[in-house]
Amino acid sequence: MDHAKFFAAVRPSLFGGRLSQNQVNGIKAILDRWEVKPSDARWLAYMLATAYHETDNTMCAISENLNYSASGLLATFPKYFTISQAAAYARQPQRIANRAYANRMGNGNEASGDGWRYRGRGLVQITGRDNYAKYGIADDPDKALDPVKAVEILFDGMINGRFTGKRLADYFSATATDWVGARKIINGTDRAADIAGYAKKFAAAIETAR
Repeated sequence: MDHAKFFAAVRPSLFGGRLSQNQVNGIKAILDRWEVKPSDARWLAYMLATAYHETDNTMCAISENLNYSASGLLATFPKYFTISQAAAYARQPQRIANRAYANRMGNGNEASGDGWRYRGRGLVQITGRDNYAKYGIADDPDKALDPVKAVEILFDGMINGRFTGKRLADYFSATATDWVGARKIINGTDRAADIAGYAKKFAAAIETAR
């Protein structure tokens, strides 16, 4: 792949005409990993689109922002907060994480602190003790922010179905191209149409750069 042509294509279509050095480095790390063992270009496009969405366009591993208002909590975690609880927990990221992620995904109860300890991190925002344990970093969850580890988790989780059991080959194959359905590899249908749109733009850039 001609990286210069690829960046020239994605800069206006996805990044408003400008890319920071950190964004370039983050994208290049993904491209370099894919080029070690090239697979279906649609897989690469969808992984790039997932990272684009999950990192708020930074293309670098980040920690989850849990600084929610009361209304934001009710919209994001309606199963875990009543109206009065949302008011009591608002704008307290650590308390929010400990409640919202308690007693699931391998985490202990709210008092254990596991919700905050195993909050979302990385290029795909892995969450919960179980997911961190899959990658051998339960004892050092901040390793999910390491650029090399973050790319490893992105590729392994999406290619081998380690997040939800769904994998890229289920949606992109000789007989299928399902840009919207592929969101189930990560977490169901959240923002599926938006991410499909990003993926198609990345796919067009890959095609231009071949």
